Amino acid sequence: MSYYSVLEVTPTTDAWVADYIGPANKLVAQYGGKYLARTSSHERLEGDAEQPALRIIIEWPSKQAAVDFMNDPGYVPHLAARTAGSVSHHALIEGKDDLA
Repeated sequence: MSYYSVLEVTPTTDAWVADYIGPANKLVAQYGGKYLARTSSHERLEGDAEQPALRIIIEWPSKQAAVDFMNDPGYVPHLAARTAGSVSHHALIEGKDDLA
């Protein structure tokens, strides 16, 4: 079953971005992930929460693939840099319809 990482990221500094993109791209692919969206082109259609600078959606082949990516020793320092240099929210969503 597919899982989806849905992130909202607003950088507070750009210092981490250049060093983050390449390794993150490589590791996402290594764990079978696929970027479905990485964009600043978005709009809120409902609610009044603050708009993030970026919205990112990654499709994973399994929950374990997403968890393994997040815990990969090669990703951990990049995650720490992103966390320190941004306001980020990350949800992992199971690709199923509980209301069907």
